[in-house]
Amino acid sequence: MKDKIKEIFINLGAEVCGVANIELFTDAPKGFNPLDIYADCKSVIVFAKKIPNGLADVSPRIIYQHFNSIGPVELDRIAYLASNEIEKMFNAIVVPIPSDSPYDYWNEDKLEGRGLISMKHAAVNAGIGVLGKSTILLNKQYGNMLNIGAVLTNLDLQSDAPSENICINKCRICIENCPVNAISESGVNQSLCRKNAYGKNNKGFSIVNCNKCRTLCPMRFGKK
Repeated sequence: MKDKIKEIFINLGAEVCGVANIELFTDAPKGFNPLDIYADCKSVIVFAKKIPNGLADVSPRIIYQHFNSIGPVELDRIAYLASNEIEKMFNAIVVPIPSDSPYDYWNEDKLEGRGLISMKHAAVNAGIGVLGKSTILLNKQYGNMLNIGAVLTNLDLQSDAPSENICINKCRICIENCPVNAISESGVNQSLCRKNAYGKNNKGFSIVNCNKCRTLCPMRFGKK
């Protein structure tokens, strides 16, 4: 069953797909556990779609922002279609989760937002990758060039094995090259990062002014 479910996501355009049983989410913060959304959730199916490697080689502003913003739209499309297919095929209940926005949690003082569940931590639980020091997901094959989506289901599926840790042990490139010192050994200060990275150009279009934590990472394209 699990292989057939993964095949559905891959056929719809995902590059990778993994499964995390609900037992792996016991440490999720209150309000952000999959069970807080869907009380009968037994498994979280996590999938990811790659963004083009070329986006790491251009000034981020217009091109990076435009095409990286397409990722969540594609992920939500895949989640929507896969949920219907799985429900039909296995007589299951499947709850698609927005891959990015909208979400409820917002701390104005810290400029800190949180998704309905942490997609990054769900991906780690599902064996898709590990978190780098920048807290961006690192995948052995695709590096940090992945956007993540997930669905919840009442199907009781076995978790996939944890991913190999490809974050270089003593590497501090993302920490030392952050222009506003938003990255530290303890995580990322969203307020510092958001103020520096996101903005609008003179025409009013959304832009990304900084993505160094992604583009300077030695593992950005995976482990060669």
